[in-house]
Amino acid sequence: MELNGIEKKSQKRGKDNSGFEPEEQVRIHIDADSTCSDVVDHAHKKTDQQEKSLLEKKMEAFQDCLAEHRGQICLVIYLALAAASVAIVIAACVLNFHRALGLLVISLVTVLFLVWDWTMERYGDRVWEELCPIRNLLSRNWFWMRWIVYVSLLVAVVCWIALDTAQQGTRQLVSFFGLLFLIFLMLLFSKHPFRWSWKTLLWGIGLEFIFGLLILRTKIGFGALQWLGDQAEIFLSFTDAGSKFVFGDSYTDHLFVFKVMPVLVFLSSVISILYYIGFMPWLICKIGFIMEVTMGTSPTESMAAAGNIFLGQTDSPLLIRPYISGLTRSEIHAVMTGGFASISGTILGAYISFGVEAAHLLTASVMSAPASLAIAKMFWPETETSSVTTSRDLKLDKGESTNMLEAASQGASSAVGLVANVVVNLIAFLALLAFFDAALSWLGGMLDCPQLSFSLICSYVFMPLSFMMGISWEDSFVVAELIGIKTFLNEFVAYQKLTELIKRREAGGPEYVDNVKQYISVHSETIATYALCGFSNFASLGMSVGVLSAMAPERRVDISSCGFRALIAGSVACFMTACVAGMLYIPDLQCPHFLSTQFSNTNVTISSELVTCCTQLYNSVTVYEPWNMTIAEGFNQSSLQHCCTLSPPTHFNCSLVL
Repeated sequence: MELNGIEKKSQKRGKDNSGFEPEEQVRIHIDADSTCSDVVDHAHKKTDQQEKSLLEKKMEAFQDCLAEHRGQICLVIYLALAAASVAIVIAACVLNFHRALGLLVISLVTVLFLVWDWTMERYGDRVWEELCPIRNLLSRNWFWMRWIVYVSLLVAVVCWIALDTAQQGTRQLVSFFGLLFLIFLMLLFSKHPFRWSWKTLLWGIGLEFIFGLLILRTKIGFGALQWLGDQAEIFLSFTDAGSKFVFGDSYTDHLFVFKVMPVLVFLSSVISILYYIGFMPWLICKIGFIMEVTMGTSPTESMAAAGNIFLGQTDSPLLIRPYISGLTRSEIHAVMTGGFASISGTILGAYISFGVEAAHLLTASVMSAPASLAIAKMFWPETETSSVTTSRDLKLDKGESTNMLEAASQGASSAVGLVANVVVNLIAFLALLAFFDAALSWLGGMLDCPQLSFSLICSYVFMPLSFMMGISWEDSFVVAELIGIKTFLNEFVAYQKLTELIKRREAGGPEYVDNVKQYISVHSETIATYALCGFSNFASLGMSVGVLSAMAPERRVDISSCGFRALIAGSVACFMTACVAGMLYIPDLQCPHFLSTQFSNTNVTISSELVTCCTQLYNSVTVYEPWNMTIAEGFNQSSLQHCCTLSPPTHFNCSLVL
């Protein structure tokens, strides 16, 4: 009994005078403190509101009004800017219409796309529903209609090739059969030979052919692209302002480092700005959507292929980074092939500054996009189900820049690694090439063949391929050497050597020195430009596998297994583009200068250009009576005599001049 009394007393001592437990008392104190702080804060806020000036209250009301009517205000600003733009275009056209023609075309194209986007956004679903009866009719009869279209196109192509061959000669025919042979090889060594799609192949080659036909065979198309190339060269020349300020007036003494490399920094900054304002994602989406609809490829691989026109092989996968882990193996192969079959916009600017024709580089970049998809889906056909089936499910990553200045700075900073990568690789690869040549020459000397070199081996290994693309026999060994250098070393080194050949031809020196060809024809230069326009080399293979593996580590095995086949497919896509260029491109020869240059050499080779110019010379001669004739301006009597000796005509009496 006494113990129980003691325990009860001890329990009572655990409470304070208020009768609450200690924990409950602490909780009550905390609640009281928080209540007091809320009261104090409310009092401070009320005091601040009372102390605010009338101007501050008006400013807050004004900001609230702006936020409430933000949509209407933006509409008024856009309308004002549109009205000002229209006024500027009209004023420019009134002052000088010819000078303002480019501005007018750009404005009309911009308005067309803006109206199209606005219409599709508001009425696209309704139009799609209204076209339902037509779509059902087409789907019921699509099998027969499809084959009728395919056969009609095949007949049209065959007839066109026959007529074109009759007019231009057999060289275009060689390029056509070279294209068919490359397609046959891809079908023969396909991963799944009987699973590839006719639609993807025909539309891929068709888009490439149609674009090449519009650009290379129509006066308007070639003139437009030539103008675009000239504007690109002018645009890139603004880099000189920064180079001159940083490196001084003598920056051109070190042409490559201080003139060519700054182009990469400038273009990287510009592309980053275009990416920030939304133009680059918009353009990539449009091009990717066209390929997706026509070729039947998935949205992810179509967007990646479109991105490769402007971005590099390590940058374009960033567009679809959230979806890489879910890609099928065929899609991974297509993404890698697109990177190998194209070059980035920054590198393209560097090649233009080298002296390579800008119009052909731009054409090659666009033509390679559908070609890479066609070859990739034929070399590794789709056998799985894609995780992204419609373009609406695809959201492109638009970068992390918060304003335009930050975008420009980030673009310039990101080019630092690119410039360093290009410079160190060129140093390493040129040094390795010199070492290989010296080692092979030493080894060849043991066998009484001191001229053995890496370039000589490549010229014989790749000669059949270069000849198959439509390059003349006498130039095929030189172009084969460039292809070998591009494949085993670097495309930068190959384009540098091509630039040397172009400069020698333009200088008008001898074609052969010690039986070594010093330059190649304009036609061969053009085909080589298309064949080299891609990152398909073994150094890029490691970069591509590394970048994609970093984005999707769980797919590293699949990415590595696709790498080598993608490298082959990317190379073949470049060669196919070169074949199409060989079929379509007809060089605009300056025959008087060409004949004078050719006949100044001691060793003159009969080529298609020589025959063409001699035919033009014969047609320019007007005979009034025996021994009385006139020759068109630019040609001379000596060229006529040499043409009669090397390529006697059938409709002109050469005895009059011999």
